[in-house]
Amino acid sequence: MSRLLLLSSAMAGDSGYLVWTRPLIRDFLNAHSTPVTRVLFIPHAGVSKGFDTYLNHVRTALDLGDVTLESLHDSDDPESAIRSAEALIVGGGNTFALVKRLYDLSLMGVIRERVLEGMAYIGWSAGANLAGPTLCTTNDMPIVEPPSFQTLDLVPFQINPHFIAGKSAGHHGESREERLTEYLALNSGIQVVALPEGTALRREGEHFELLGNRDAWLLTHQGTRTIQAGQTCDDLRGSEGTGRDPKTP
Repeated sequence: MSRLLLLSSAMAGDSGYLVWTRPLIRDFLNAHSTPVTRVLFIPHAGVSKGFDTYLNHVRTALDLGDVTLESLHDSDDPESAIRSAEALIVGGGNTFALVKRLYDLSLMGVIRERVLEGMAYIGWSAGANLAGPTLCTTNDMPIVEPPSFQTLDLVPFQINPHFIAGKSAGHHGESREERLTEYLALNSGIQVVALPEGTALRREGEHFELLGNRDAWLLTHQGTRTIQAGQTCDDLRGSEGTGRDPKTP
């Protein structure tokens, strides 16, 4: 059974780093079928800070108690680290950098395989983007070029984290809705879940639930509808998978 916790952001409102995510992450890990004692962190979306700094920042902020948080970048055998992990946490940063680095390490396929086998997956921002079929609805600049836009395809919809409706006065660029509408105009069979900061999607097998105290949005080429906070939204599962194989560009 696939288990995923996809968080829009590390911060919400005026809260500190990862503060709002702590109870969601702890509850998610505690609900696993077997006790989780070791979690593997993937810091590879980080660009402006080193991986050691990123790991220490997350380790301190989450304060997982008896659960050990290790990092992929410290492993001499990244594939074995993924295969032996009880749970993954994929941090935010730049989605293009994250995807390129994971392709360069030949890890996209093994991550997908392990999650489909039941390994718990937690990701925020870029880490949430990674769980979708492609990175096409990220907000990030393409600062590097991955060999493919295809990502893990662990949920049958695109994700847009940090979603903000509308645009500020005097701004003449596209709003987030306009950019997503452009994507849907050329990809009419795809759904996009837009997650404002402070919201998360939790998947337990066939069941999806929107967590947090704000609504999210489901966008398709036919229109937009609201996903209410706390709502079970099992209809998001649609037709599972896109048939893509993330092991190959």
